[in-house]
Amino acid sequence: MSSSTLSDHSLTGQVLIGDQIPAAYRIDRSGFVPDGVPAVLVKSTSIDDVRNAVRYAAAAGLSVVVRGAGTGLAGGASAGTGSLVLDVSGLNRILEISTDDELAVVEPGVITASLDAAVAEFGLRYAPDPASAAISTIGGNIATNAGGLRCVKYGVTGDSILGLSIVLADGRLIHTGRRTAKGVAGLDLTSLFTGSEGTLGVIVGATVRLQPIPVNTVTVAAYFDDVDQAAAATTAALAARVRPSLMELLDEASLRQAQDHLGIRAESAGAFVVAQTDGFGAHAEAEILESAFRQFTSRVMVGDDPQAADQLLAVRRAALPALERHGRVLIEDIAVPRSRIAEAIRAVTEIAEGHNTAIYTFGHAGDGNLHPIIVVPEHDPGAYDRAVASADEIFGTALELGGTITGEHGVGVLKRSWLERELGPDAGDVQRTVRRALDPSGLFNPGKTI
Repeated sequence: MSSSTLSDHSLTGQVLIGDQIPAAYRIDRSGFVPDGVPAVLVKSTSIDDVRNAVRYAAAAGLSVVVRGAGTGLAGGASAGTGSLVLDVSGLNRILEISTDDELAVVEPGVITASLDAAVAEFGLRYAPDPASAAISTIGGNIATNAGGLRCVKYGVTGDSILGLSIVLADGRLIHTGRRTAKGVAGLDLTSLFTGSEGTLGVIVGATVRLQPIPVNTVTVAAYFDDVDQAAAATTAALAARVRPSLMELLDEASLRQAQDHLGIRAESAGAFVVAQTDGFGAHAEAEILESAFRQFTSRVMVGDDPQAADQLLAVRRAALPALERHGRVLIEDIAVPRSRIAEAIRAVTEIAEGHNTAIYTFGHAGDGNLHPIIVVPEHDPGAYDRAVASADEIFGTALELGGTITGEHGVGVLKRSWLERELGPDAGDVQRTVRRALDPSGLFNPGKTI
């Protein structure tokens, strides 16, 4: 394939072929390595670049793998033989901020934290806050319907998406949704494409909902003797009908690693929970949270200034970097009913012991979304196989407890074999029918998710 051949087919944007393509474009943050290498890389900076790339791939018999920052954790952006990698990170403009309507119009390559910072100047914020917010793109967040710490109160990415602009498999550009606060005209195509992991079309624009920055924020943190007490405390807080903006839990092992990584004096505990309340009623709600936590522990801390909040949240934010010091990490992602969090964590501990594998569990206690992090030491030849076997049991446990195999990371390649077990054959068939209707030739992201 020559550059002249590519030009003849009206590819635009920066185009690289074959061995010109950097190896990083084959993989995402999951570490999954596909067979072979992509045929073409298109770095797009306009919607026309995207439409031309899609049309070219269809004519050339290549599949299209859309890529933003490559921060996905399920192999959804991995690209191998016979693929055209469509990099949309260059579509990175904030096109509009409407303070009156509390919305923004953005391109998919906008970094999530950059949008949040831009709208903060107007007393607003973009509520979704995935852990990767500083490096992930809005388009990638929409593609996986990413979650984050503030999901308890503000929901996942999809709850903040009003409308999308999408390039379909035949090159057509469509617009879904609207700019109004509500609207029910026609099928909800915005929700259909949100979380579709690049299998139905290419997201080239989004209209997103903004929220006022809360006037008050109070942070409540507590150490517990064990996970059961911590889970019971979070359940008691929610039963009191408080809706904190975030409520995070670390098990003993991940707490110990985070404290060591931060170089702080270790507080011996079986579990750690940190929560925040916000808005005009933040202090009143924090008092209820504190009271709920004190039913199970006396080690409760409350802070209502930014510095105190940062200190209390630092332990939670340090958990993953702390584990990455010890080898490759498999960042798993399950969700269970909130009432069964303690059961899930105990089961993960048993799985770790049964497979002689190091697994550290932390996550979003407010919505039951847990992240069992499996550490694969570099010089242990059998560690990866044991990790895979452990992950398999973890997914089974999630389903047994009435949960799901993924709360926010998506299915991609790594969880595809488990998806049918969760959906069932009939629901799976319906989803494949929808996919074929929009992409009959299987152009977009073949071998991923459904």
